[in-house]
Amino acid sequence: MQRRFIQCDVFSPLATRGNGLAVVLDGEGLSDEAMQRFAAWTQLAETTFLLPPQDPDADYRLRIFTTTRELPFAGHPTLGSCMSWLHAGGVPRTPGLVRQECGVGLVEVDVSAERPAFVAPPTRIEPLEEAVLASALRALRIDPADVVASARLVNGPVWEFIELRDADAVLRADASGASFPQERAIGLLGAYPPGGEADFEVRMIDIWHGVKEDPITGSLNAAIARWLKADGRLVAPYVAAQGRAIGRHGRVHVRPRGEDVLVGGDVTVLIEGVLDF
Repeated sequence: MQRRFIQCDVFSPLATRGNGLAVVLDGEGLSDEAMQRFAAWTQLAETTFLLPPQDPDADYRLRIFTTTRELPFAGHPTLGSCMSWLHAGGVPRTPGLVRQECGVGLVEVDVSAERPAFVAPPTRIEPLEEAVLASALRALRIDPADVVASARLVNGPVWEFIELRDADAVLRADASGASFPQERAIGLLGAYPPGGEADFEVRMIDIWHGVKEDPITGSLNAAIARWLKADGRLVAPYVAAQGRAIGRHGRVHVRPRGEDVLVGGDVTVLIEGVLDF
């Protein structure tokens, strides 16, 4: 069967310097096994499949797969899939607002501004146990004196989040050779001096029998933004840079809106065509 397909680059103003995403626009009729097999074949961080919505308020339903498993929510797949759907002719029920149905429920994407931005889903904030924090610091060769705050953040994915004293401390973190008996996703945040292009540097390092660093992570940035808001520190828009440590140029634009937090970025469609799949 022929299915429409788009590959796009997300969260960077520079094409091919963000996070790549494969989007199958006609996912109806594919089995879970077929979706997972295709996602593994693409070798991208995530591959998504658009389906007719089950929720009457949604514009479409989205399933998100890594190379090994399905995710209830992820940030760059949300923005990339939304913009791919619009690029392919999708028309939202509400002008300027796309409602995406996924594993965490309905996620709203504001497409009325310069950059699309999704409403960050609710985030559970918990203390990060001292032993867990200490093992993360050892794995990343971080000086405990550089730690400002830590927390476990849950917004679908589970993040071991550590705020460091500045962006340089984030960029110095080194996980080469680290491993854990189970998968652990560690998120880092550090501020740049005022007046620069970006306000923060973010890194997401996934460690499990090896090290994998994500170029740009929308769901982690969304969780961090929710944490900053809960801490009373999200009072104005900011820009987070991510990917510098691995040669990418990610820019995540965060802004508060009442009780909501919007997480946005640029999306570039690079490839479109038809799959015989």
